Amino acid sequence: MKYNRPHATASWGSMAKDWERGIDYDRLHKERLARAQEAIRHAGLGGVIAFNFDNIRYITGTHIGEWARDKFMRYALCPVQGPPFLWDPAPPAKRISSPWIADNVAAPISTMQGGLPPQMNVQGDFAKQIKKALVHFGIEKEPIGIDLMELPMLRALEKEGIEVVDGQQALLDAREVKTADEIELLKMACAMVDATYVDIARAIRPGTRENELVAIAHDRLFRMGSERVECVNSVSGPRGRPHSHTFSDRLIQPGDMVFLDIMHSFNGYRTCYYRTFICGEPNKYQIDAYETASKWISASIDMIRPGVTPDQVAAVWPKATDFGYRDEAEAFLLQYGHGVGLSLWERPIISKRYSGQNTPLKEGMVFALETWKGAEDGSGAARIEEEVVVTKDGCQIITNFPSDRLISCGLPGCEVF
Repeated sequence: MKYNRPHATASWGSMAKDWERGIDYDRLHKERLARAQEAIRHAGLGGVIAFNFDNIRYITGTHIGEWARDKFMRYALCPVQGPPFLWDPAPPAKRISSPWIADNVAAPISTMQGGLPPQMNVQGDFAKQIKKALVHFGIEKEPIGIDLMELPMLRALEKEGIEVVDGQQALLDAREVKTADEIELLKMACAMVDATYVDIARAIRPGTRENELVAIAHDRLFRMGSERVECVNSVSGPRGRPHSHTFSDRLIQPGDMVFLDIMHSFNGYRTCYYRTFICGEPNKYQIDAYETASKWISASIDMIRPGVTPDQVAAVWPKATDFGYRDEAEAFLLQYGHGVGLSLWERPIISKRYSGQNTPLKEGMVFALETWKGAEDGSGAARIEEEVVVTKDGCQIITNFPSDRLISCGLPGCEVF
């Protein structure tokens, strides 16, 4: 496989230093908020109330740990102008750890996902809390966007006379093109996976279980400073065809193709990064599967430049029936592209399943491209994924672990590191 685009490396280390510029987190906060407020203004909204953890982080530059991601007890208001307001379970801590929030933080009001029953009218107290904030910012009569919310809370806002509309589109608009600091953080997150794949390649041998590779990835990433390992797909041998999208305790055997997808975050910025290995030496069917997947991803990378549409990129990939699936719905996620930032499925989405996506790619977008091809003898499958940054005249690849060949490991004569 030969890419016609340069690879990009992270420019800075993971720590702040007094002698090297590094990532400018103050600039990151200011530029993200400015982009969010411009998108809110363009959407004609008075503000957006965010419950989604990634949206909250984007507009406030705060975090409380992954334990709270699905609790719906933390939210923020991003007004069209002025500082954002955060409702967080630990206001005193935020005033110290996140001084840019200053006094714009208070305790949230939550039904605890329905744990507090409707007759307690907690949702009504929540709505009054929000109404008071909207009045403070002078936007109580404007449409207010919501990214996602529990239904009783939504109904309570409407009962308070607040016009609630979709706010997710405005925030996705803001997050579509990455700032320079966001791109550096994404490069750093990928560099951590580059290192993790060295440990994975060394560990693949007969008798190693898929879940052991998952454990190795978790250990390595957390030691390097990852704050969240969302998922590690670890798939070997016949489990790769069809793609099972999860790991098991299967023992790796000689001749198995093994592919992994490592999804983690560094300072909030994520990866989605597949690589494929072979335990021992590949047969001709496995070589053909890998070379075919390589050809498909190379063709899509060669398409990337400003002005090209997602539909045009997806057009270079095969139809689902060409690689053994019934239709594009069943094959969704196999020949696929998706934006990567604070979350994994940002814009653009590139897929034959969803045609009509004609919004052109823009400089500064970051997304992943991934392909899959099963070996014709049923012995496994190849899965390759690259993350790219759209540049002025093309793109840069930020996933740097080798993918130009099917790497053999695990048997005498196959040691590569």
